[in-house]
Amino acid sequence: MYEVKIFNATNDTLAYCCSCRRSTRTIGFIGVAKLKKLFKVDDSLDAFWVHGLVGIWGSIATAIFIAPYLMADDYSMGAQLIAQLKAIGLTIVYSGIMTAVLFFVASIITGGGRVDEETEQIGLDEKIHGEKALNL
Repeated sequence: MYEVKIFNATNDTLAYCCSCRRSTRTIGFIGVAKLKKLFKVDDSLDAFWVHGLVGIWGSIATAIFIAPYLMADDYSMGAQLIAQLKAIGLTIVYSGIMTAVLFFVASIITGGGRVDEETEQIGLDEKIHGEKALNL
């Protein structure tokens, strides 16, 4: 129950930050929940699903749903949508490059990018801290 509320609160924040109407948070929340189920994703942090996909949706929705009085007189939804898609693409490329660089640096420092098979099966929280991430 708390996970859904936290997920929804994060989702709300992302949608609001993109100058969008309330419908975007609902679309983002339902869309991400359905995609996670479809792809059978087991991601305890939901970092990509919440910040990545909902952020992308919020950026696209900004061009579609923004109140016209907030924009310049020569506002064009098509031009704004193209600008938003370019920004999304650049953000994905930049994030991918920086993630790869940081991963390789961390791998060099720690001696590898994976944990042993036993830890993988048990889970990092239980192996290192002696507790489960989720008690289901």
